[in-house]
Amino acid sequence: MAKIKAIRGMNDILPDQTPVWQYVESTVRQVLGQYGYQEIRMPVVEQTELFKRSIGEVTDIVEKEMYTFEDRNGDSLTLRPEGTAGCVRAAEEHGLLFNQTRRLWYTGPMFRHERPQKGRYRQFHQIGVECFGMAGPDVDAELLILTARLWSALGLQGHARLEINSIGTSESRKVYRQALVAYLEQFKDRLDADSQRRLETNPLRILDSKDPGTREVLTDAPVLDDYLDDESRAHFAQLKALLDAAGVPYTVNPALVRGLDYYGKTVFEWITDSLGAQGTICAGGRYDGLVQQLGGKPTDAVGFAMGVERLILLLETLELVPEHVNNQADVYITAMGESAVAPALSVAEQLRDQLPGRVIVSHCGGGSFKSQMKKADRSGARYAVILGENEINNGTAGLKPLRDDQPQREVPQAELASELAKLV
Repeated sequence: MAKIKAIRGMNDILPDQTPVWQYVESTVRQVLGQYGYQEIRMPVVEQTELFKRSIGEVTDIVEKEMYTFEDRNGDSLTLRPEGTAGCVRAAEEHGLLFNQTRRLWYTGPMFRHERPQKGRYRQFHQIGVECFGMAGPDVDAELLILTARLWSALGLQGHARLEINSIGTSESRKVYRQALVAYLEQFKDRLDADSQRRLETNPLRILDSKDPGTREVLTDAPVLDDYLDDESRAHFAQLKALLDAAGVPYTVNPALVRGLDYYGKTVFEWITDSLGAQGTICAGGRYDGLVQQLGGKPTDAVGFAMGVERLILLLETLELVPEHVNNQADVYITAMGESAVAPALSVAEQLRDQLPGRVIVSHCGGGSFKSQMKKADRSGARYAVILGENEINNGTAGLKPLRDDQPQREVPQAELASELAKLV
């Protein structure tokens, strides 16, 4: 009978990989906690209508990439392809936005049926941050400042650059869209296939095209900045001033856009040059129209999402994962002979009480001295504690270094914890 394997693009995260995930997640949790952001946890399955109304029916995500199915009641459900819509739904449903400001964050798996490649999967994990009820550029700046702090905490300062832009209001964008389409229609045959399709459905996304021919056409295209309304200009100018004051470097990228109408004013991306084509590690912007689009009252909102897999890939590529980030043991307790099993378990418990934060692994399953020491070595522990009949009768324990050539020595069991505290 053939073995069942994981679905393509949906990966197991194995025990030797999870310590890096825990390191990234705990660092994010610590940084966001410093800024007063609260965690929210949403279901991975939502009504399909939520994503059709938020993302839009004429988008690649909704048309091609969503995992959608009917449940036994005939309801159309979808595995979430992103987190913002679900966060807005949850916040509105539970009254979190009524006359309040909110700083929320979440993490978890998202699902899109696209071609798997390095740094892009069908089940992928995101960390999302969403702020509600704050209209000014100060909260936009705070998001970028805290992200810069996160890069510093992870050792990534200097490896991620910030690009920002303003895409104005939906009204000013509508005028720009008409001018852009009128220009591009003249060169339609020179556009790549995706851009030709987007010309009818989502023309602003053509500005993101990497196709050389399309990029050449865009050289003389109308510029969005020329169509910005006064309010958006003032908002963007204040944002840049706040980033300058905070010492956060950035580049204004006029081609940086979002293809959905509920986005407006600030958009941004953090980009690395160390991962090839998969260079965006964090992206976001203002979406002041989304809450109302999903049935709530007009609510100012801004947020971002970062891909965890891509962030971990960057840390590993740059060899920035700290040495202490592992799941290896600090101490391995061996028991030589059946009479030593119960005392060894007792000593292990005492060490866990006296050495919180250290990883104490007890050998289980019996075996010879040689086999137990092999397992102690494979555990990654720096020291093995050896307990046999002689040690138990004498109230001592053998303390054997496993990572250097120092000799084994006998230590009174009463002093074992204090001795190990100096060593691990």
